[in-house]
Amino acid sequence: MNQTSENQSVRYEPEENPPHGLSLGLGLQMAGISVAGIIITPVIVIKAAGIEGIYLNWAVFAALVISGITTMVQALKVGRIGAGHVLLMGTSGAFISVCVTALAAGGPGLMAALVLVSALVQFFFAARLSLLRRVITPVVAGTVIMLIPVTVLPIAFGMLTQVGEGVALRDAAICAGVTLVFIAGLALRAHGALRLWVPMIGVLVGCVAAGFFGLFDATPIREAAWIGLPEAAWPGVEFQLGAEFWALLPAFVMVTIVGMIETIGDSIAIQRVSRRNPLGPDYRVVQGAVYADGVGNFLSGVLATIPNTTYSSSVSVTELTGVASRMVGCYLGAAFLVLAFFPKFAALFMAIPGPVAAAFLMLVIGMLLSVGIRVVVRDGLDYRKAVIVGLSLSVGMGFQYGLIYPQLLEGALAHLLQNGMTSGGITAIFLSLLWELLGSRRQRIESELRTETIAEIEASLRNFAAKRNWSEQAANRLCLASEEVMLTLLGKDSAPPEDEARNLRFTLRDVEGDAELEYVATIGNENIENQILLLKDSPQEFREHETSLRLLRHLASSVQHHKYYHTDIISLQVRRG
Repeated sequence: MNQTSENQSVRYEPEENPPHGLSLGLGLQMAGISVAGIIITPVIVIKAAGIEGIYLNWAVFAALVISGITTMVQALKVGRIGAGHVLLMGTSGAFISVCVTALAAGGPGLMAALVLVSALVQFFFAARLSLLRRVITPVVAGTVIMLIPVTVLPIAFGMLTQVGEGVALRDAAICAGVTLVFIAGLALRAHGALRLWVPMIGVLVGCVAAGFFGLFDATPIREAAWIGLPEAAWPGVEFQLGAEFWALLPAFVMVTIVGMIETIGDSIAIQRVSRRNPLGPDYRVVQGAVYADGVGNFLSGVLATIPNTTYSSSVSVTELTGVASRMVGCYLGAAFLVLAFFPKFAALFMAIPGPVAAAFLMLVIGMLLSVGIRVVVRDGLDYRKAVIVGLSLSVGMGFQYGLIYPQLLEGALAHLLQNGMTSGGITAIFLSLLWELLGSRRQRIESELRTETIAEIEASLRNFAAKRNWSEQAANRLCLASEEVMLTLLGKDSAPPEDEARNLRFTLRDVEGDAELEYVATIGNENIENQILLLKDSPQEFREHETSLRLLRHLASSVQHHKYYHTDIISLQVRRG
């Protein structure tokens, strides 16, 4: 098989072992790139909530420990938990707004309970990712991601004026401006590995500028110990399921699902850059990554700190270096664990002035807006999807800024709707389900996966084409595409044992005049997307069992194959013309 030029740069695949010195160096490099975000996020949340004292030390310590453990779990893959790839784990900026609200409403105990329960929801969806895709469509996911800056940026703007007594606001504004201009300028000019260091360099320059204006207080750094446990106490978990808990829970679940989507994207991307041969995504790896993410969130709830997620910088570093060995992930996780026991190191980041942290947050969180736009556009933005996105953003921003009947919102309803991610996300889900309900009805066939089912499905397809006045040529192409999928699923050349239960659920519906077909079955280990992708680069190699895949590639306008532990989902679209 031919290899793409991109994947020829892979020096070590996940199962291969490079020299320990190389793995250690890359692990330390990735730790240096990401540690600022891991520490700064809980600092921003706790300071914005107005909580002072030793809880901040505990939250930072716990965040580093959890990031280290989950990064190692992602690399080592414990059973079904973990991706088996280098996936860097760290605190999630998406949780800033909801965690600030929870801390202000009920303290660390309430936040911990909300994180724990939302982590359990994540485990449920991780085991049933095929169910999640019907509700959290790319349109819904992109809309919620775009609403994250709407809820977080007011917190960043509030930090612009967080200065000590005797410090002029003009000096704070200059300090924030210097930081923002430097970060933005460097981000626009940087290339390659330098781009990964932009946030860290920007924060450093901002702290130097803050020192000139008297905004940088080095007292916490001097007082912190070099080595040891932080002066802190575990705040515990408070399961007092009152009105505030139930009002905030939907927001936490919504953000947890957003984190899952980010983890899914990163786990697909890391597979692409970790192999020498081109492969489609293996969703068993995706599920393992989501499980590990859920473990991190569960531990975050137990230890009462900010939840975590995967960082895409691990994908960038792996692509740049060509080293995808799991050893790098092990050293990276170990580095976080070691740093957790150096309180003076963490104190460096806790001392970052509010205006500098605000500038950092404005760039990092603001970029999520473009991420959300890409998620929506990549799925195809037609008129109906534009209506869903536009209306959901309007509702989310309206409730977030208290512009939609604030006089009518009281108690739990106010807590529920006044978070833009919750109100906008609920709107997007409702409109998507409404579109599904008002759209063409799905025809469904459920039976065992056997040869006789081909004729049953063909009869349904012929009836579908006749009712819509398809030409005979188009109807034949539709039936032939379906037959090739079924022959591939039946796997005549590598049939599973007779006692293996294999059921099929086939659905068919009209989408803008075209036919959308979906096959859900329990089959063997071969991934159809992988095989089709490999066939594209090997026109000279032709074997009999590849016939179905080659025909399918020309009959359907699009083919997608999602593989889970117990389920394979094959979707294809056949055009009428």
